[in-house]
Amino acid sequence: MSAPLIRLASADSTNAWARRNLDRFGELGAVYTTSQTAGRGRLGRSWENAAGQALYYSCVLRRPLAQPETLPLLASLVAADAIRAEFGVECGIKWPNDLLLGGKKITGILCEGVDGAWIVGVGVNLAQPGDFFARAGLPHATSLAAAGVALEADPAADALAAALTGGFAAQLDRFAAQGFAPLRETYRGRCVNLGRHVEYDGGAGTALDVDEAGRLVVQDGASGQRRIFTGEVSVRGIYGAV
Repeated sequence: MSAPLIRLASADSTNAWARRNLDRFGELGAVYTTSQTAGRGRLGRSWENAAGQALYYSCVLRRPLAQPETLPLLASLVAADAIRAEFGVECGIKWPNDLLLGGKKITGILCEGVDGAWIVGVGVNLAQPGDFFARAGLPHATSLAAAGVALEADPAADALAAALTGGFAAQLDRFAAQGFAPLRETYRGRCVNLGRHVEYDGGAGTALDVDEAGRLVVQDGASGQRRIFTGEVSVRGIYGAV
């Protein structure tokens, strides 16, 4: 599948740019930059810009999806595969879609639906030094460089953007038709929540599984099994330990 890949010198937000420019994309395409001035994360959190040191990327999918609510889980697998292919490191996934390297967050993902399209935003910390995260009040975040990967940020951003786009292109047909189920076993193998104590809005327990709908299955001592799909889930002892 041929997919346009557009690089911008800077953007307010690649997701916002993609929304404004949907007519530039077919079934699949992407836009990226290394300077994003007004990004945001899940639950309305702001995104700390690291000009020239990170990849800010959005992929546009213009296909009906059988299970669009699981798009963040697909995105986490595509991002983990792209990072492994380009840099030779394995990331774990903190449900639903945070990538962790050495127990610290390296990637954020934000998916949005607009005008019959889906926009998948992926932010990857490439070359920020460790003190960048300390100054930003993000003690549980890291970058590839801070984790010991030797890279040059600009060519790394180009290569990773291309790898992400290729990954989404390779998965789109199957995911559009079948949703998360074919990806479930791979996802479970990378999900760092499983077997750990987790806390979520309204309860706590041990994470047992991720079901075919992408929900986190938690054994809650108070109410039996719960299937969690939205909200924050924290994992005891995860940061710095995985």
